Amino acid sequence: MKVNLAYGQGHLTIDLPDDRTTVIEPSHNPGLPNEKKSVLDALLNPIGAKPLRETIKPTDKVCIAFTDITRATPNDRIIPWLLEYLSFVPRENITLLNQLGTHRPNTQAELEKMLTPDVVKNYRVINHEPENHAELVQFGTTHDGTPALINRHLAGADVRIITGFIEPHFFAGFSGGIKGIMPGCAGLESVMSNHGYKNIGSPKATFGITDGNPLWEELRNIALRVGQSFLLNVTLNETRQITGVFAGDIIQAHKVGFEFVRRSAMQKVKSPFDIVVTTNSGYPLDMNLYQGVKGMSAGARILEDNGLMILACECSEGVPTNSPLDKLLQSAKSSEEILTMLSTPGFVRPEQWQAQIQAIIQRRAKVLLYSSLSDAIVQQCFLTPCKDISTAVRAELDKRGPNARVAVLPQGPLTIPYLG
Repeated sequence: MKVNLAYGQGHLTIDLPDDRTTVIEPSHNPGLPNEKKSVLDALLNPIGAKPLRETIKPTDKVCIAFTDITRATPNDRIIPWLLEYLSFVPRENITLLNQLGTHRPNTQAELEKMLTPDVVKNYRVINHEPENHAELVQFGTTHDGTPALINRHLAGADVRIITGFIEPHFFAGFSGGIKGIMPGCAGLESVMSNHGYKNIGSPKATFGITDGNPLWEELRNIALRVGQSFLLNVTLNETRQITGVFAGDIIQAHKVGFEFVRRSAMQKVKSPFDIVVTTNSGYPLDMNLYQGVKGMSAGARILEDNGLMILACECSEGVPTNSPLDKLLQSAKSSEEILTMLSTPGFVRPEQWQAQIQAIIQRRAKVLLYSSLSDAIVQQCFLTPCKDISTAVRAELDKRGPNARVAVLPQGPLTIPYLG
């Protein structure tokens, strides 16, 4: 059985035994026949809110928050269409804010690729600065008393429009919605508090759960303190076609959108597998190992204890090198030591949540990584390099005997497999 794994900007083909392999993918949703019309129709008929044209005055300051280079949102389509819809607002009154969260700033060339050169040339486009307190405004505190800080351009706008796309998220339930504000446009310490050891360790901080998820509920509460925000989210299929448009109230429209995603992404399996091969859904999400933990987390949901997981994640940008995650991993001698460090009162590090989830998975499974990284870097991250996925899977099946089975998630975390 040949299976195409989403990998980088293309596919990686593997060959596995037909009789022992189960391929698990989201149910296919066709692309909308007229994407632009669907976006404009959604803006004219929003969920739980009035159309923007009925509420925006030409003198209003408008802030449009958009997702960064690590997300597959078709910004180059939806942002120009949104700006066309807002053509009655003077360009100097519109700011486009990059929802970086704690990620690196995007370059001029990346912004032009994401938004189109015309948009970047004619509108004010800025990167969020999560560590610059001069660019942040406080809205109360998080659960542990940390200031809840939000970008001042977003907070000070008369009209906030939060764009993005909805997919399953490994600890916030689903992406999109309020995540475009918090953590997308939040201060670093606020994100670190919300993504701390206790919240990440909650059994409800996982794929598909929002209500009752302490991490998501705090994100929601802080986002709502900023004031009313208008949502424009889309859903995508495996070829990045828009399959749905969800505009309006940031809570109500997002819920309609994530329930749409749930119906296609949730895939039931009867029992766990000895081996799981997963991906990080290809570019841009598999740009680095930091994002790659999402693919691991999806696969871990249906993996036997002491099973084998193989992650295909290109990592064209590395871990990234010298990133907070890279430095944290290099500061320990094992994944178990990472968990000990993170559970120590007062120990807090940026991007620790990824290391924590990876280490929890490694408590119950061996994890191999197929990537463009050197063996030395992979090993420094407490993972085992994999040179040939097909060969590795067949060797493991031989070792485990004739009843061993393998599951493949070609789209990685775009699928939410679950036991039932």
